[in-house]
Amino acid sequence: MTDDQPEPRSDGQQPTVERGGLWGLFLSAAGLVLPPYGIVLSALGIFQGRRARRAARARNAAAPGALLSMVLGWVGVTLSGLMIIGYALVWDQYQAYSACSARALTHSSQEQCDQDFRRAVSEKTGVPMEQLPSVGG
Repeated sequence: MTDDQPEPRSDGQQPTVERGGLWGLFLSAAGLVLPPYGIVLSALGIFQGRRARRAARARNAAAPGALLSMVLGWVGVTLSGLMIIGYALVWDQYQAYSACSARALTHSSQEQCDQDFRRAVSEKTGVPMEQLPSVGG
């Protein structure tokens, strides 16, 4: 990383600014809002931010938002990846919970489905049931 600031042009015009970093920032922020599907948007935000930084460096211009888009993109990729792993880990338990909930006609039977799901996830992950969030509303 250099401390080279874009210099004003000799004819009085303002220096050029690479706008791709702002698009990358938008994509990365959207990726954070839409996990786990946001993994694609976050990856595009990283790509766009890196591309904007390279283009700005080549033209000795500024690329506002480019570095932040790459940082947010990596955060989004990490969070989405962890969510996908979590979904894969408890997919069978979720399928059983979904079938149980479809058959539950009373509030007490729905609570039983919730408890069974929490118990199954607890056994699968090793997390105590008390530390798992409640399933139903």
